[in-house]
Amino acid sequence: MDFIDFHNHFYPPDYLEAIQTAPSNVRVTFDADNNPLLHYPGDYNVVVPGHRDIDFREEVLKKAGIAKQVLTFTSPGTHIESPERAGELARLVNDAFAKIVDEHGERFTALATLPLNDPSTSFEELKRAASLGFKGVMLFSNVNGVALSDKSYWPLYEKAEELQIVLYIHPIFPVGVEAMTEYWLMPLVGFTLDTTLAAAKLVFSGVVEKFPGLRWVLAHLGGAIPYLAERLDRGYYAFEECRKNIQKPPSEYLKDFYYDTVNFDIKALQLAFDFAGPDRLLAGSDYPHKIGSLEKMVESIDGLDITQDEKAGLAGGNAAKLLGL
Repeated sequence: MDFIDFHNHFYPPDYLEAIQTAPSNVRVTFDADNNPLLHYPGDYNVVVPGHRDIDFREEVLKKAGIAKQVLTFTSPGTHIESPERAGELARLVNDAFAKIVDEHGERFTALATLPLNDPSTSFEELKRAASLGFKGVMLFSNVNGVALSDKSYWPLYEKAEELQIVLYIHPIFPVGVEAMTEYWLMPLVGFTLDTTLAAAKLVFSGVVEKFPGLRWVLAHLGGAIPYLAERLDRGYYAFEECRKNIQKPPSEYLKDFYYDTVNFDIKALQLAFDFAGPDRLLAGSDYPHKIGSLEKMVESIDGLDITQDEKAGLAGGNAAKLLGL
């Protein structure tokens, strides 16, 4: 099977230099191996060579037998900066990704990032990203506490629908992160919590119904969405407010979302497969984060009790079709 890894992360070297040589809200330190550490509430990322050296990364993928990766930026994102600086850094990241795809297109494609704390600039950067050939963008699950369902983002969704841009939701530190600073609970629990919350709000607010042509992807197997979808449906039937903006139970919308497979428990994958169907799961590794694994991505999909054609879809066919690869 040809694996297309939909969930992985890269920091362009120009971005790392920019946040160290000019004012930034990202605190940068270094470990004993001189890897940069990017700090944000409740977490920090160790920027190992696989995060920042595309030639090193390409060799890792060759040895692992991974056909292609869909590069994405990652936390803490550009939106924690001032709006003007966020726009500058988003453009820098997207230009760097576009160059990688131009020079290493057989091994890599990419999703753009947006300066989400400035919706109007995000609108313009979305259009620019599409002109550069990006087929999707990564959104963070909240933007400095503002929900993705906020109406300030609706023009962005309208344009994304028009341009047929895929919207990938990756978590960031949630409101209430102060309760998650021990035991790495922020990335372990907070991330999956915030993805679940973002998806539920997008559905209940009517965003998903208003823009039916949008294709949404949720990170980390959708947080708890496949597990909690029935409870969301009960809310729809029990509470008038939950029916105000939508015409169907939430699960009917959520089954049309895509889910990356960054949960390597085969029973969890099977639950998501049964919930969303064979065409809606996308292989993901979370490489090169310490919590990620190229090997477990492959092993978990291979271990599913599904047909070989369905496994091939999860491994890469679904992603290829989604992004037109």
